[in-house]
Amino acid sequence: MSRRRKATKRAIMPDPLHGSTLIGSLVNAVMISGKKSLAQRIVYKAIEKMAEKVGKGNPIELVLGALENVRPKIEVKSRRVGGATYQVPIEVPFERQQSLAFRWVVNAASARKGTPIADALANELIDAYNNTGGVVKKREETHKMAQANRAFAHLRW
Repeated sequence: MSRRRKATKRAIMPDPLHGSTLIGSLVNAVMISGKKSLAQRIVYKAIEKMAEKVGKGNPIELVLGALENVRPKIEVKSRRVGGATYQVPIEVPFERQQSLAFRWVVNAASARKGTPIADALANELIDAYNNTGGVVKKREETHKMAQANRAFAHLRW
């Protein structure tokens, strides 16, 4: 971490098809080795399949609904106090909530072996939209960990 100056936040470019920065950041989360066009194809196929299976409305709203069910509101961070390390619960800033949610969805989709990544991503987004699946379980686990360690909340600074 640099002590000189704060890193500047870059503006996320909206995706060309939907014009949404939400989909643009999902594309960036899926992208590997700078292959953006491939990541866009994967995301667009996944969104199309999700809209087909769920069968309602705007695809951007479907992704937003799935994201709402996955975002962690609170997490734990390690703090070292007097030789002991404590797991201190802290509230998660909105940008980190979104990046964690996308990262968890993409990792869960890539962990589904034997299916194309577009299908796996579509299934993960559908599971997240329906409030089921491994990603929602991961968020619940994070919240449980924070609840269990709320006795150390006074160590937050």
